[in-house]
Amino acid sequence: MVPVPEPDLARPRDRRKYWIMAAIAVVVVAGIAAGAWYLGRKSADAPAAAKSTPKPTASVVAGASPAATVAPRNYGDKYANGILPVGDNKYSTTGASKGSIYLCQANFVAAGQAGAQKRGPWFVNNNTQWDLNKKAQIAGSVSWTPSLSVNITNGKRVLVTNDLPGHKTGVFPVAASDPARAYDANPNSIAAQSLTYTLDAAPRAGNPSCMGGEVGVMLTGVAIFNGFDAGGRDAGAWEVQDGCDGHPQNKGEYHYHTLSRCITDAGASTVIGFALDGFPITGPKVAPGNIMTTSDLDECHGITSEIVLDGKKTTMYHYVMTQDFPYSVSCFRGTATKAPGLPEGGGMPPRP
Repeated sequence: MVPVPEPDLARPRDRRKYWIMAAIAVVVVAGIAAGAWYLGRKSADAPAAAKSTPKPTASVVAGASPAATVAPRNYGDKYANGILPVGDNKYSTTGASKGSIYLCQANFVAAGQAGAQKRGPWFVNNNTQWDLNKKAQIAGSVSWTPSLSVNITNGKRVLVTNDLPGHKTGVFPVAASDPARAYDANPNSIAAQSLTYTLDAAPRAGNPSCMGGEVGVMLTGVAIFNGFDAGGRDAGAWEVQDGCDGHPQNKGEYHYHTLSRCITDAGASTVIGFALDGFPITGPKVAPGNIMTTSDLDECHGITSEIVLDGKKTTMYHYVMTQDFPYSVSCFRGTATKAPGLPEGGGMPPRP
């Protein structure tokens, strides 16, 4: 009898174990492949995502909303050579217009009774322009003890100043030995004042209104007058100021008509003073070689742009000091307070 072998009972179980292990291996390999595909896809997409999100450019300096991220406008440097237009008699008592001063009254004095006595040799091109670089300056280097406080109380910005500058001034009255005396023999002395400016801390821009002789106060503590001398002539062109572009009137009130070169930060976002209606005053400089002029501003010599006010960035209307006439505020956009040291209204403050 041929023996019959016994059945191999272990073989079916070995087959099941094999197929289970094979299935697990397939799942693992598939998972690895899927993970590799996902990582590769993410890596490939990364550059495209980066390209789709542009980096912000410089924030706008003039005429845009706070959210704007466009490059500042290039105004150029129109008066880089120092040759400026003369603004004699550019005023109106009936309405505001760009490049002109809107006066409440034009009570100017007769020629020769005040201001410069003689046209200087810095007038050029048939006296239609003047050369800033050739204009005479009052000599001297006198130091003062300034006092200025700025506080905001009950919606008012209150500035109290003795009107004495933190920078040096020339010698006044103008010395007989000073070459500038040949053109402007200013007989007045600088004297401490007691001036309190109570201004609107949150002014609202409205229609242009007329102005008197004083514009407001600078953060040097010094008053700023409009662009005319007492005779309705361009004060920047005619009157001879000191090295910081200031001089005193007959009550001893030291003041500017133009942008003082002793204000070291004349940036377009830097507040350097306040007008009598409460609106800030800034410089004209956006960047080197990028300087605003009268043609870039409205009829009151202002613009809406981003500035730094009370330590915070804000976009609001403000006035701009420029190199060219009318130099500063030429009408008020808000409700102006009375000038603390001068009669209300009028073309210019009195000066013999």
